[in-house]
Amino acid sequence: QVQLVESGGNLVQPGGSLRLSCAASGFTLDYYAVGWFRQAPGQEREGVSCISSNDAVAYYADSTKGRFTISRDSAKNTVYLQMNSLKPEDTAVYHCAADEMCSDYAPSFGFWGQGTQVTVSS
Repeated sequence: QVQLVESGGNLVQPGGSLRLSCAASGFTLDYYAVGWFRQAPGQEREGVSCISSNDAVAYYADSTKGRFTISRDSAKNTVYLQMNSLKPEDTAVYHCAADEMCSDYAPSFGFWGQGTQVTVSS
């Protein structure tokens, strides 16, 4: 069975941290670019970051630079998004997606996880 499963979303206070995981099963994630996207209610889906198959980081959303870090653990077939200094405006459903190349355009990605909720609130 081929799937991506996100985990790690939670309710967290402003200034807190979370690490989101994107775990693949049924295929080797090392061969693919993996993007993180987020969507808040009533908002467009936004590209947060993407890591290529050679582990080059293609981009971070401007609002996340200096706070978020994308990384890959090949042994665990998993890509992570470390989120520090979280702000209320980071509240969204976060999805990971895999495809051949990085893009900030969500429809370019062909395979998606189910999403995990991040809520930043006091």
